[in-house]
Amino acid sequence: MDSVFSRTALLVGDRGMEKLRRARVAVFGVGGVGGYVVEALARSGIGALELIDNDKVSPSNINRQIIATHSTIGRYKVDVAKERILDINPAAVVGTHKVFYLPETASAFNFYDYDYVVDAIDTVTGKIALVMQAERSHTPIISSMGAGNKLDASAFQVADIYETSVCPLAKVMRRELKKRGIEKLKVVYSQEKPLTPKSDTDVINDANESDTGVRKRQIPGSVSFVPSVAGLIIAGEVIKDIAGEK
Repeated sequence: MDSVFSRTALLVGDRGMEKLRRARVAVFGVGGVGGYVVEALARSGIGALELIDNDKVSPSNINRQIIATHSTIGRYKVDVAKERILDINPAAVVGTHKVFYLPETASAFNFYDYDYVVDAIDTVTGKIALVMQAERSHTPIISSMGAGNKLDASAFQVADIYETSVCPLAKVMRRELKKRGIEKLKVVYSQEKPLTPKSDTDVINDANESDTGVRKRQIPGSVSFVPSVAGLIIAGEVIKDIAGEK
């Protein structure tokens, strides 16, 4: 199995590889962004992964999510992702949690168990709760800002939340985190101004992102080459931080 990660070891060294092997990373949300985070973490030798998502693969996921194929439609995303991880690295330890992370479900997770947390979820309330819980446990966290309605994959940057601009989600997060006394948060965000969806039929019923029941929301446009890049950048930051290369 060492030969699987030999090319990575050439860059991070044996000590770095051991740090990766011993690390446990929790990825909240394994969709367009989070799925690629998981993929890269598994291929980099992370020893333990916790996957948190209650969504199932749907046909509309196939255009951009690495775990979405016609053969996986209808299956829980965390189950599909676990199979991929173990096919890449059979020695990995993978935990799956079929739940959406919200303030109401936060107590189910002990952040002291994690060496790093990845926020790849969509809801503002969930993202804020993740950051607050990570702050209390002093657990490193990186958060994905908006990746929808964008076509320029080269516009992503790594920055502190208070150094972001353009991204509407980042603007909301800056305001809400400042209210709560959060002084810093590493994020990946895009400097591309969000595009306006060309279709006027992109409003659907959605019960997945609200604990209050079904509600209407506008579905953002998305392509294969934008959220994937955001996910790979996030994974790179996690790997470099854990291996000690930054």
